Amino acid sequence: MTASTPDNEINLAGDVRAPSAVPVDDAVLPFEVAALDLRGRLTRMGPALDEILTKHDYPAAVGKLLGEAIVLTTLLGSSLKFEGRFILQTQTDGPVSFLVVDFQAPDRLRAYARYDEARLSEAKDSGGLLGKGHLAMTIDQGPDMSRYQGLVSLTGGSLEEAAHEYFLRSEQIPTRVRLAVGEEWSGGKHRWRAGGLLTQFLPKAPERSRQADLHPGDAPEGTTLHTVEEDDAWVEGQSLVSTVEDVELIDPALSGERLLYRLFHERGVRVFKELPLQARCSCSRDAVAGMLKSFSAQDRADMVKDDKVVVTCEFCSSVYEFTPQEAGVTQN
Repeated sequence: MTASTPDNEINLAGDVRAPSAVPVDDAVLPFEVAALDLRGRLTRMGPALDEILTKHDYPAAVGKLLGEAIVLTTLLGSSLKFEGRFILQTQTDGPVSFLVVDFQAPDRLRAYARYDEARLSEAKDSGGLLGKGHLAMTIDQGPDMSRYQGLVSLTGGSLEEAAHEYFLRSEQIPTRVRLAVGEEWSGGKHRWRAGGLLTQFLPKAPERSRQADLHPGDAPEGTTLHTVEEDDAWVEGQSLVSTVEDVELIDPALSGERLLYRLFHERGVRVFKELPLQARCSCSRDAVAGMLKSFSAQDRADMVKDDKVVVTCEFCSSVYEFTPQEAGVTQN
């Protein structure tokens, strides 16, 4: 295994070393398997994930689903090369009707889920919790730049399946994603842990990454579908990724480097500098005060209860109190 940065040339003879045995939580580890033309990222999350999920004391099924969304967001958002935002959001008819994860580059995360507790027992898996609707992935490059948004239909499948559909239809990059979330008993309490792996086939020759055309839809009956045989390197890469077990992705005693070495040591794997992650909300008293000003005078007046206006952040549960005057309520 080698360590360097993605943009630098590597002297294989000088940079080869044993994989680190020291696990690192709350970080994204970029990697490359040059022999198979694979690039990817591995996320391992512990305290940051636990902080986000325990702010709301979610039921286990909701916490697991939101944890998967958080991990998927880190795998995608950590590729941003600018000080922008990556926002993953679902709106569906399922028991968990709304999920949002906000990743502010380079390392800040916050997330929130809305759910109907009475309906949770209806779902047998994460696809059932989500139901039908859509998944939106938005890249916000700042106030002076246009936004980019990709949409994927959710039809009862998992977030992993939705990510595969997105890359197939929008990015057209052969991609495989693995997500795992669980709880461990540590220090006398349950703590959330998660892991995720994103692997992409990025050969230098574009024709090698070609995929079969999408289904022709309403084409006449008997239309021959266009097929493309998968590259042997990508077939091998997918096969290796499919061997990853959930327990390996969340194991607190297994370092990310050792996990990647288990998977790809026969082909050789390079890892790059880890990208740290932190749970940090962007709310503040000034930001909430500014938000209150955007409401109409009547709406602000209706918010007054017991001679004060109280606003709770949906992301981090922080509570902000204002006098009616501070909230811009006109006294009659």
